[in-house]
Amino acid sequence: MAFNSRTWPLCLVLISCMISISFGRKMTAQTSTPVKAVNLGGWLLTEGWIKPSLFDGIPNKDFLDGTGLQFKSVTTGKFLAAENGGGSIIVANRTSASGWETFKLWRINETTFNFRVFGKQFVGIDVKGNGKDVVAVVTAPGVSETFEIIRKPDDSSRVRIKAPNGFFLQAKTEVLVTADYAESSSGWGDNDPSVFVITISGRLQGEFQITNGYGKLAPEVMKEHWRTFIVEEDFDFISKNGLNAVRIPVGWWISSDPNPPHPYVGGSLKALDNAFLWSQKYGLKVIIDLHAAPGSQNGYEHSASRDGSQEWGQTDANIQQTVDVIEFLTARYAKSPSLYAVELINEPLSPGTSLQNLTTYYKAGYAAVRKHSSTAFVVFSNRLGPREPTELFPVASGLKRVVIDVHYYNLFESAFDNLTVQQNIDFIYTNRTTDLNTVTTSNGPLTFVGEWVAEWNVKDATKEDYQRFAKAQLEVWGRATFGWAYWTLRNVNNHWSLEWMIKNGYINLLT
Repeated sequence: MAFNSRTWPLCLVLISCMISISFGRKMTAQTSTPVKAVNLGGWLLTEGWIKPSLFDGIPNKDFLDGTGLQFKSVTTGKFLAAENGGGSIIVANRTSASGWETFKLWRINETTFNFRVFGKQFVGIDVKGNGKDVVAVVTAPGVSETFEIIRKPDDSSRVRIKAPNGFFLQAKTEVLVTADYAESSSGWGDNDPSVFVITISGRLQGEFQITNGYGKLAPEVMKEHWRTFIVEEDFDFISKNGLNAVRIPVGWWISSDPNPPHPYVGGSLKALDNAFLWSQKYGLKVIIDLHAAPGSQNGYEHSASRDGSQEWGQTDANIQQTVDVIEFLTARYAKSPSLYAVELINEPLSPGTSLQNLTTYYKAGYAAVRKHSSTAFVVFSNRLGPREPTELFPVASGLKRVVIDVHYYNLFESAFDNLTVQQNIDFIYTNRTTDLNTVTTSNGPLTFVGEWVAEWNVKDATKEDYQRFAKAQLEVWGRATFGWAYWTLRNVNNHWSLEWMIKNGYINLLT
């Protein structure tokens, strides 16, 4: 086009439009339309508290993997303990029970178990000695570390422990526990050194517990759960109620579907495929969230820890295994218009997960995503526990389409136990605003409140109180540059269920 006095105004309009389009494209590459998302927790990754009835059919469901048992001898009146926390003998001389006196179950079947002690050794028979002393020295259980727990028929708190040599454990003295007590004819009385009273100090109800607990029935149980807990109609509901995305927690074994390692079962990958199809149909974005990494990144049930141990990220092979999972998931869904973000790991716990190892992983995980997608956002979860809120800024520096995920609950800390309604709301407006501002910068990674809930420790709160609490959070989390995600869509605990909160008028995202 030739430029003259008549054509120049038109040229300015065209140039202005081109600049606007170019700028718009540039902004789209670096920023996002903030997501208003809901977590699909308890679906493809089990958390027993979300749907407790899922565990009802497990035989002897009190004794699942990771259950902490404390054994009090009826004759000494004291607790069994792993001397020095492990690596030595088992004694029966503790007047109270804590870490060294707690034995974590590894379930073989409904009556047979390994016992893991504080130092991560396993209780066993001293086969190198007299074959009857009870010790905790090996780090990998075998036949000598396998025991049967026999409960008194009319009092399940009283047990005997049958050793692999066919005899029962007995507290001979406070410092001598042996496996040489024959079948007793004296009943379950207080004069029987093979009788112990148990206390359950803690439980886990995650994916490992449910699949190992059900055993051969696990494939049937889990596939039915995946088929029915979240369905296509839920995606329709989500899209019609002011939400535009879902965050879907998954476990690392999904990349081995349909034949994942024991005790996990296949089928969750098909459910995730369905989630992508339904998201596309109803115009929703998907954030894939690696919620459970191999070895467990935090020791919690929602990371599929077997016994509460945190063992992720301690070897190069373990980190590479996790990177491979991320690459598998990204490659599978990279061409889906619904893939919006990949969260490399959820809630790694400090200090067990070091910043150095996490940084190594985040760099490798980012590269794995970028091999298959230049547009998917890559989400780095901040660590739980002692850490600096901006500690991930250096690893995120220079990387494109990176998000920092922070989780804010007015729960899980004693500081929240006695706050009033107004104090909780003020905490959101004041403290949480400061927290969010700390991790939000104009030229750094985007910020994502990946988990929050309108629940608290306030007793007898009214519906209006909950509405005000939810409104405050929505207002503050709405300033997160990537967006937010409520935990969770469906839950037997009403206020943890966004579906329930919406249907009952506690939260309205359409106004």
